[in-house]
Amino acid sequence: MKPTMNLPTDKPTLSSLASCGGCAAKMAPRDLQKMVQRPPVRDNPPALLVGTETGDDAAVYQIRDDQALVITTDFITPVCDDPYVYGQVAAANALSDVFAMGGRPLVAVAVCAFPESLDAADAAAICAGGADKAAEAGAVVAGGHTVRSPELFYGLAVTGEVHPARVVRNVGARPGDALVLSKPLGTGVLVNGFRSGRLDGEALLTACRLIAALNDQSSLLMLQHEAHAATDVTGFGLAGHALGMARGSNVAFRLFPERFGAYDGVLPLIEVGVKSKGGTTNRQTFEGEVQGGGGSPSARELLLYDPQTSGGLLVALPAARAAAFVEALIAAGMPAAAHIGDVVEAVAGAPRLILG
Repeated sequence: MKPTMNLPTDKPTLSSLASCGGCAAKMAPRDLQKMVQRPPVRDNPPALLVGTETGDDAAVYQIRDDQALVITTDFITPVCDDPYVYGQVAAANALSDVFAMGGRPLVAVAVCAFPESLDAADAAAICAGGADKAAEAGAVVAGGHTVRSPELFYGLAVTGEVHPARVVRNVGARPGDALVLSKPLGTGVLVNGFRSGRLDGEALLTACRLIAALNDQSSLLMLQHEAHAATDVTGFGLAGHALGMARGSNVAFRLFPERFGAYDGVLPLIEVGVKSKGGTTNRQTFEGEVQGGGGSPSARELLLYDPQTSGGLLVALPAARAAAFVEALIAAGMPAAAHIGDVVEAVAGAPRLILG
């Protein structure tokens, strides 16, 4: 339950304690690639079923014939000024990595970087929001670690479980598959719209309560509908995460921007020029791998590059299952779920993402 707080009016807002919000704070893709470049590891134990080789959502480590651990961590800067809702969004964002692998979260520990100026009641509310969201997912927050930091961030390190034969990876998409996205796009635009004064706090808070929705049902349903590959769409935007899937699967994706779902208010904000630094760096990094849409991209095309926080699952599955999968997602409370593209054969030297 959300704690009741009587807070002083002169305390700093959460958004004032970070230079940018949510997954828009993620390192630029090119900078991250340079940082993690290293010789390939050749002595991974056989029990490590998923490591760093394809940039997947989480590590998977087998401990028994019928059980593997799914291990991940994710933390974000504030997406809104309500501490409890921020904690919920941050936790849902971290838990999503386990769901993207087809797993079930079990236990988490909190990762907290709190400025000295952060009100103690706000800090408690952030942690309460995260713990409550983890409990909703069937997991428990069993501790954590805090440091003093000039910028505020919070998140979870999560351990889950999955049957080794049911791991869903971000590789394995096949030509002829359909691509389904379970949530709308536009969280980066919404957060920056608020921070730039173009979106009021209540509108952002309403969106954040939707953004905090878990991907648990999406995960269960993708398994039921024979998913070949999946990833959750976060800081690198739909373009970056789709490219990772396409490259790893040695295929190309044909995407239909007119089918992209968007949170309320996002498209008008894009049309008046609202964007985020993460969206700009994503576009600079990935636009060369996108074919079509010439000229000035439409607002819906620009959603490709928007960094998502607690985004939806992008799932490649047999085309014959796509309509039933979308219907099931909508029935489970995801009204923006949509068949947004198809998997096609890759052409040597051609872009991996095709708008059409």
